[in-house]
Amino acid sequence: MSESRSSRPSVSDAEFRHLQRCVELAAEALLAGDEPFGSVLATADGTAVAEDRNRIAGGDRTRHPEFELARWAAENLTIDERAGATVYTSGEHCPMCAAAHAWVGLGRIVYVASTEQLVGWLTEMGVAPAPVSPLPIQAVAPGVTVVGPIPELVEDVHVLHRQLHGA
Repeated sequence: MSESRSSRPSVSDAEFRHLQRCVELAAEALLAGDEPFGSVLATADGTAVAEDRNRIAGGDRTRHPEFELARWAAENLTIDERAGATVYTSGEHCPMCAAAHAWVGLGRIVYVASTEQLVGWLTEMGVAPAPVSPLPIQAVAPGVTVVGPIPELVEDVHVLHRQLHGA
């Protein structure tokens, strides 16, 4: 990519590595026959404590990694730990995942590709719209701090979506 590291939003090198892992998980999802999305949950000190990839191929369209990580956090982290945690993800949360994130009380979200970018790519490829409005996170969960997109990794995510749709 032509983007320089200095042009990306404010993420540390450790956070950037979490985002790279999200892209790897998205690629794993694609190889498993799922849509390419991956996410990592890290505690306030930056330690990754959980990760997941999309698992919707079995027919349950709610099996998004961000939703699964919200469930995991509710069961395994205290309220304070959740508030200090960050979810890193290959794509901006959908409305369902943004709501789960807010209801569970998780902290920041850092994403690679935005909903707006994804909708544009899918439209260009002739993919039918999703059954849920493509709202940005802050339209659903206005109190959540959001960072993204991350220009250095956007094309990697775009390539995965083109592979999924044969473009």
